[in-house]
Amino acid sequence: MGNNGQNTVKIMHLSRSLAAAAAACVLAATMPQLAQAREIVGFAGAYSSGTVVVKTNERALYYVLGNGKAVRYPVGVGRIGKQWTGTAYISSKQLRPAWSPPAEVKRDKPSLPNVIPGGSPGNPMGAAALTLSGGGEYAIHGTNSPGSIGGFVSYGCIRMYNADVLDLYNRVSWGTTVVVTR
Repeated sequence: MGNNGQNTVKIMHLSRSLAAAAAACVLAATMPQLAQAREIVGFAGAYSSGTVVVKTNERALYYVLGNGKAVRYPVGVGRIGKQWTGTAYISSKQLRPAWSPPAEVKRDKPSLPNVIPGGSPGNPMGAAALTLSGGGEYAIHGTNSPGSIGGFVSYGCIRMYNADVLDLYNRVSWGTTVVVTR
């Protein structure tokens, strides 16, 4: 076989590879995608870009983008009697944080250890935590109990899916304003 024969074989292989790649792209475009919990939505309010707004009754957290848009995340919020409203600031950010139960939690659940290491399946902080100003009792954090998202479930913390808290973690910085409303 001369050079023309080798070139023909190469072209045939290239054509098959391109056809396979095109078929994969078409298949990927037509298959249902995994739903993300977060979504960009219209958002009206007098909040500046970069503000985090938690609407407790909606069980939603909004990261304000500006121009009437925000990223909305589903969250778990404080149970009845444990909810709060007000303005706080992100005072620290941690990935895979260790957790020490606050006194109120320890009183209700005395069998909890004094510290649960970061990354442990029993650690309620999940993948990341954004601690809020005001004494360090409250945080926006991930969870190892994804079924709790959408409920009134915490002692006042804001729970997020781990993928969502990591997304928010990358968007915010220390000092970011957090507004919690009913």
